[in-house]
Amino acid sequence: MWDALWTDLDAATMAPDIDAAYGAIPDAAIGIADGRIAWIGPRAELPGAPESLAHETVSLGGAWVTPALVDCHTHLVFGGDRIGEFEKRLEGASYEEIARAGGGIKSTVAATRAASLDELVEAAIPRLEALKRGGVATVEIKSGYGLDVDTEIRMLEAAGRAAEAVGLRLRRTYLGLHALPEEYADRREAYVELICEKGLPQARAAGLVDAVDAFCETIGFTIEEVRRVFETARQLALPVRLHAEQLSDQGGAAMAAAFNALSADHLEYLDAAGVEAMAEAGTVAVLLPGAFYALGETRLPPVAALRERGVKMAVATDLNPGTSPLVSPTLAMNMACTLFGLTPEEALAGMTRNGAAALGLEDGIGTIETGKAADLAVWRISQPAEIAYWIGAAGPERLAIAGRLERMHA
Repeated sequence: MWDALWTDLDAATMAPDIDAAYGAIPDAAIGIADGRIAWIGPRAELPGAPESLAHETVSLGGAWVTPALVDCHTHLVFGGDRIGEFEKRLEGASYEEIARAGGGIKSTVAATRAASLDELVEAAIPRLEALKRGGVATVEIKSGYGLDVDTEIRMLEAAGRAAEAVGLRLRRTYLGLHALPEEYADRREAYVELICEKGLPQARAAGLVDAVDAFCETIGFTIEEVRRVFETARQLALPVRLHAEQLSDQGGAAMAAAFNALSADHLEYLDAAGVEAMAEAGTVAVLLPGAFYALGETRLPPVAALRERGVKMAVATDLNPGTSPLVSPTLAMNMACTLFGLTPEEALAGMTRNGAAALGLEDGIGTIETGKAADLAVWRISQPAEIAYWIGAAGPERLAIAGRLERMHA
């Protein structure tokens, strides 16, 4: 018997092989066993009487059920805050001007280095709880505010402890090439060597890394520097991702695609060659409207070109203290629609199946299909487009992770 059978629901499965918007199955039923989806289909096609199929039957009163959300790009472990920079930007300072004046990432590095493991965990938990209330079951968390061997590892350890405390699935990304630390201001090559020879191998040996990322930008790192780290990642059998083409066109996305990157993220300045390279490699485009909004940017990522070439588009919060202090996944989806021109279905796909693909997890989560994890969100809505329609909607009524159903909102 199944552990549970959910009935009286409409399912937005987001399965691409179902020929209906949102992969929808009206008046559906979902069987759950051992934390996985054991059966999904029209309720009329259940293989027996409900009471004979499961130990528990749950009626959802006509709610919509979607896959639980996946936030595939965050920087949510950090010390301090950057509220003062928010005020400076409102006074007219640009992100680049603030960074070159010693603010930006470097200011968070100082606060993060000064924070203990317990302090980092304590600060991260409320952010994770906010994402969970918004419907997130799987979250990616990057390092990158330590910029030394010990603090980067402490950040990744904090991510694990915080995600376990909140009960979320976690993927950890090593982002050693986020900014050049002050102590290496005149020794760029030595810092890249530190990451390749000590930082990344030690984090990998400790079992704290699922992927490797870098910031390829005029105020970040060059393609050659990123390539050196990506070659190390390849030697360590780790997939790569890249912050690419956010503020200028550095050709980073095409370079990342040459490494079969899981994703290239931001992409406001992505050119046609980059789109083509990503399409050929199957690299996911992760769109981050929170940073676009917070920075007051005007150059849009080339959504039409990505769509035309069939590049998967994910959506994420980019939760971080400086350029996207965004803790609402539903608002991220709304922004993706209103700012970037995604359809509500594309936005939901961006935080379900395509978010899973950006993490290399599409075989296990992201759609409601037999055999996948029973990570499910229960929404009291009239249709799936409503999730992106409301500006900053509260999130689902209930959330299941591995089949364990919790109430999120009344």
